[in-house]
Parts: sequence; C-alpha cells; structure tokens
Amino acid sequence: MTLAVAACSSISGGRQIFLPELPKNAEATSASVREHQRVLSAYGGAYEDPKLHAKLAHVVGRLVAASERPDLSYKITILNSPAVNAFALPNGQLYVTRGLLGLANDSAEFASVMSHEMAHVIARHAATREEKARNTELISSVNDALSDSQVGAMALARSKIALASFSRSQEFEADGIGVGIAARSGFDPFGASRLLASMGRNAELRAASRGGDPRSTDFLSSHPATPERVKNAEASARQLATVGSAERDKAAYLASINGMMYGEDPVDGFVRGRRFLHPKLGFTFMAPDGCVLDNTAQAVLGIKEGAALRLDVVKVSAEQSLIEYLNSGWIENIQNGSVEELSVNGFPAATATATGNQWAFRLYVVRFGSEVYRFIFAAKNRTPETDRAFRESIQTFRRLSLQEIRSTKPLHLKIVKVQPGDTVETLAMNMALLDRQVERFRVLNGLDSDEQLKAGELVKIIVE
Repeated sequence: MTLAVAACSSISGGRQIFLPELPKNAEATSASVREHQRVLSAYGGAYEDPKLHAKLAHVVGRLVAASERPDLSYKITILNSPAVNAFALPNGQLYVTRGLLGLANDSAEFASVMSHEMAHVIARHAATREEKARNTELISSVNDALSDSQVGAMALARSKIALASFSRSQEFEADGIGVGIAARSGFDPFGASRLLASMGRNAELRAASRGGDPRSTDFLSSHPATPERVKNAEASARQLATVGSAERDKAAYLASINGMMYGEDPVDGFVRGRRFLHPKLGFTFMAPDGCVLDNTAQAVLGIKEGAALRLDVVKVSAEQSLIEYLNSGWIENIQNGSVEELSVNGFPAATATATGNQWAFRLYVVRFGSEVYRFIFAAKNRTPETDRAFRESIQTFRRLSLQEIRSTKPLHLKIVKVQPGDTVETLAMNMALLDRQVERFRVLNGLDSDEQLKAGELVKIIVE
C-alpha cells in the first residue's frame, strides 16, 4: 500500500515509428497517457534499474528486428510489482513486472514473453482487448463490489484494473507468432514452454501457501497456461529448433537481475503471515485469524471464507471529526445509531456498521499522524463472533517501534554459483523466506521436483 505513484521510466527498441493503425491525434495520445497511468497505479509504479533496462532493451531490439513488423516501435516499462505478469497496449507499450523477471531464468525465457506480447500487438489483439478494457471500471462502491455472493468478496479484495482476457484462439496465435519471433532472433525457442511451466508451478505454490487462487494480477489470470498451451509451445519450438542459434544467455540475464528487489517494496509495506507492517508509514496490524492478506499498491486486502477486509489511507482535514467523516458519504447505507467514537491504542478512532447486498460491514477509521486509515471489514453473516474478530483485529493497529522499523528489510535476489556439496535443500534453507523454501527454490530456478544441482551452475536465492 502506497500513497504515491512512481514516475514511469521506459526504454525502447526498433525505429521510432508508431503503429500506423492508430490515429495520431490529441484524443488518442491522451487516452494512451491515461491508460499508462492506470497501469502504473495498479502495479506500484515503474521499477528503476538502468542496468536491467539496458539488458531488456537489447533483447527487445533483437525481437523487433526479427518480427513480422520491424517498422513498429515498442517501449517497455518494468512494473514495480511482485506479481508475475506481462501485457501490451496497442500503441506498442510493453509491460513486465519484476515478479516475472525474477521467475525467468535466461534471456530466452524473457524473450518468449515479450515476443508473445508483441504478437498480440502485431495481430491487433491488443487493440480489441483495450476496447474491452475501456468498458471496465475500477470499483467505486463497496456495495457494488459486493453485490454477488461469490465474486463480490474477490472484487473487494482486489479492486484493480481488470484487463479483458484474450480469447483462446488469440492466445494460441500469439504463442505461435511469438515462438517464431524468438527463434528468428536467435533465442532458444523452448524458452516459452519452460517459462509457461514455471508460471504454472508458481501459481500452484502461491495457492498452496496462501490459500485460494492468488492470481488476480498475475500473467495466468489473463493468459491461461494450460498443459495444452505448454505442449503446443514445445511443438512449435521443435519445428523451429534449427532456425537460429538457440541462445539462452543465462549468465548475462541472471547478472542483470542480481540484486533486484524480490516481493514487496518497502514503499508498499510487507505482509508477514497475518501481520502487515509498513516501515515507511510506521504502523502495523494483524488480520483476523484465517485471513489471507494481499498487499497491493492501493490497499491491503484480505479474504477468508465468508469474510473480507480492506485497509487504505486517505487525507482528512484535521478540522473534520471522524464521526463527520464516517457520515460524509464515502460509503453508503450506514445504519442509524451505529456511529460511535473510540480509541485504538491511544489513537482517535470511530466505527460504524453498514449494510450491502448480501454483505454486512463493520467500518473503522483511525487518525494516525496526518492521515486517516480506513478499515472495511465485510462478512456474509455478521455475528457476535465475527464482530469480535474484527474488533480484536483493529486493536492490533499500533505504531511500529524504531527497532521494528530497522529490522524490517526488503528481500532481494542474489545469484550464486553452486559449490561442490551444495544441494537444493542446503541452498533453499538459507533463503530469507518464512515457508516452503525448497519448493520456492525449485520454482524460482525452474527445477523439476527430482532435478539436482550441478557444481558450477548459477542459481537464484532470496536474501535480505
């Protein structure tokens, strides 16, 4: 959760000629700028790393030169998000998250993602998708968000840009075009099938460790990686295996991501189990038991069966009381007589209840420094037990100590060379992760369940 959006930094490859199909007018330019800012807002802004940018620019340039449309221009923005995702806008803007870059293990795998997204642009899929996306609104009302019993809780717990999915046929077409572009540019055409398989294993691991389907912002939510797609990518690669040099460029790629941030940015705070800590803003709180937290650029979100929560931050004038703010209309259907003042660990606060379609809400607002923190707890069936769980959760909101702030550090990727005697288990157990270290190490390095390490090869580990 952050209060500001970082400025975009981008790199480009190919000649500076924009898509001829798009009108060059002020309205189109303005729409592109707005869409770009929406993407930045949803994915934590741009991630600044000149060394990494230079490496990606080189790969994209090779792909452009080998594509069916070498006259088109592409710009790539690295998104500062741990989500595993990549997508394109029809104006040639390519996006890739650092989460995806951290999952890839060589330039060929990264190239497969970019060539796939370029294929959507070349085949005009992205233009169709953008038209659908224009009709998708960001959630503006909690009541609207929770109007459906199944989808509602998920909508509350995501509240992000919803990019319309490509059709099955468009995905397969982009796969075929993309593998061809990568092969002609000299990269190993099997990079696509390897990375698609890693994405599938990564999604399964996240679901197992955090519960439910955690792919709200991931590549697989809009680019379903079915076993059939992996097989088709492999089949396409076998047909093109003799086209180019089949370069993987592993050492250079891993060097470019060495030291890259892994997981959440300190600007957005950290999820540690049920606990959320924000060293920059100086607070922490604990979600109700059984709640799975998801930290996004806009809010801290959580889901458990039959319940959900959202925490965000707003500016409220010091002259406006919290009672007045609760009644100001930012949420509808507040129940009469439910608004009351209270204190949360010494901080001024207020609470109220509200009703929605099939959902009941317990609201808390807490004044902390110059901001007001808004907690929205939702339950399908509000009972004394759920109310008690919400009340216990809000009472965990407190100021972080100086020692806690200093000890809460972001994670980073570190590239190491496997030494004689090193095993998957010994390297994994040294990683700065809370759970499932061995499984995470295998997924991070694209290793099968029974694959062993070889002395001298390079691998990724996670460190503070």
